[in-house]
Amino acid sequence: MRPRGAGPPGRLRIVGGEWRGRRLPVLDQPGLRPTPDRVRETLFNWLAPLITGARCLDLFAGSGALGFEAASRGAGRVVMIEKSANLARVLRENRLLLDARQVEVIQADAGLWLAGPAEPFDLVFLDPPFAEDLLGPTCTALAQGGWLARAARVYLEAAATPGFPALPEEWRLVRAKQAGQVRYGLAEIGQVTPVNVP
Repeated sequence: MRPRGAGPPGRLRIVGGEWRGRRLPVLDQPGLRPTPDRVRETLFNWLAPLITGARCLDLFAGSGALGFEAASRGAGRVVMIEKSANLARVLRENRLLLDARQVEVIQADAGLWLAGPAEPFDLVFLDPPFAEDLLGPTCTALAQGGWLARAARVYLEAAATPGFPALPEEWRLVRAKQAGQVRYGLAEIGQVTPVNVP
């Protein structure tokens, strides 16, 4: 059963911004779960004051749902990291289809890529395969590797059970919601005063 709001199989709908309503091809690949429309709508409502001109990193890019949505809504730069050669190929094709010049697609293992030379990003999207327990180690790599700009935000997506791992010390979960079997939220980096999570 596909998540509500995910659109028909094989197509991804951009929810808002310049390419609102555009549908992009998506490979039917085991384990691939494009972030549903309503979750993306909520996330980008949270990010609305920050997205214009932002430097975004979409690790575990998959269908590109989060990265293309960010580009559509005015992000200045979007780097998509995808391990699968087939998925990376489709991401590049969709980038050309949209003429999304601010998007860069890199075929690489996210963990190995994060071990390389760092550059700071304002927004990072983390939606790794749930079964591989990658969220915690990836958060640690981001926190320790110089990948996060001052007051950066990190989007987290995980199975509702067990939910999010323990976050690095400087991170504060400022938003969190659940949609079906998915828990998603937004962490802010370097925040001194904790914010109540709704």
